[in-house]
Amino acid sequence: MMTGFEQYTRKTRRAIFLEEMEQVVPWRELCGLVEPHYPKAGNGRPPVGVERMLRIYFLQQWFNLSDPAVEESLYDSAVMRQFVGVDLGCEPAPDQTTVCKFRHLLEEHHLGEQILGTVNLHLQAQGVRITTGTIVDATILHAPTSTKNQQQQRDPEMHQTKKGKQWYFGMKAHVGVDSKTKIIHTAVATAANVADSAVLPDLLHGEETRVWGDQAYRGQSEVIRECAPQAQDCTHRRYRYKDRIDEVERAKNRTKSTVRSKVEQCQPAVCGVRAGEPVSAAEQAAASGTSIAPLRRLLITSEPPKRATTGKKTNSSASTGMLNTQRLKDTGLFRVSLAQVFTALPTQSAGSESPYPTLTSR
Repeated sequence: MMTGFEQYTRKTRRAIFLEEMEQVVPWRELCGLVEPHYPKAGNGRPPVGVERMLRIYFLQQWFNLSDPAVEESLYDSAVMRQFVGVDLGCEPAPDQTTVCKFRHLLEEHHLGEQILGTVNLHLQAQGVRITTGTIVDATILHAPTSTKNQQQQRDPEMHQTKKGKQWYFGMKAHVGVDSKTKIIHTAVATAANVADSAVLPDLLHGEETRVWGDQAYRGQSEVIRECAPQAQDCTHRRYRYKDRIDEVERAKNRTKSTVRSKVEQCQPAVCGVRAGEPVSAAEQAAASGTSIAPLRRLLITSEPPKRATTGKKTNSSASTGMLNTQRLKDTGLFRVSLAQVFTALPTQSAGSESPYPTLTSR
């Protein structure tokens, strides 16, 4: 984009990405969800436009920017200003306090699930559908370990865990990713010490024919069969033993990794950590085996998942095709950054380097 007397210019990957998001994100529908809860103009300073704040919020999730960082980026990047619609010749960019208040507004009114439903319906209308393969994985999200704060203690909702010989403190994001489109269809947040396999039932939507995962999910064939009766267990198997290495199983794992590695390219981002339900509630839901994946499946496809016929009573809400929103709240799920649904779409050529930040996966 020419901004002055430059003779040469080149469209960056960031500019290409934002142009694509301008076309694919249903801005009008998303703004309609936020508008009823957004402040109205009165005697004080007029509020910033809803769509402008929503675009800034999406920039934060796409490029992993804090409130001060996104404010500085708007002054530094002409491409971001053009995407948001800020003209520095007429007005300043929204400050970090305004950005923070807007994020808390979304968390306070639990708009994440509504936006997710709108996004999924939009993708379905455009021909992008959740397929029958799911890749499961988990990511450690770090939290400050210092006690130099007002409460003089660490965040009680976080916990420490050991990975290899290294200790980490924070929380863990568990994601279920579609194996074909790389769309993150389900995400659960727990304390970092919760095992990956404990949350597996919550990551399956019930229509899978194959489930991929690393060795953290081995030995879960019965759980997979219960949640997705038609699914084949394609998780990695153990190949390293005390006195030998099973080369046959190792080769099979490498073959499975050609599909499982797609989850590493996705960028799960969890928001609303402090304003949502506590991590302890999500931890208890995972420990009790409460599975909300069928309800999320209703939200995605408007059709109840096919289950194996048993003598147990069926969930009345699932059998009638209605979403039990109260149960979603009781599970303690955190709101997922729904902008990540769009970044999961394969918008770049194979083999090219991703221009977007990537979290370190488990």
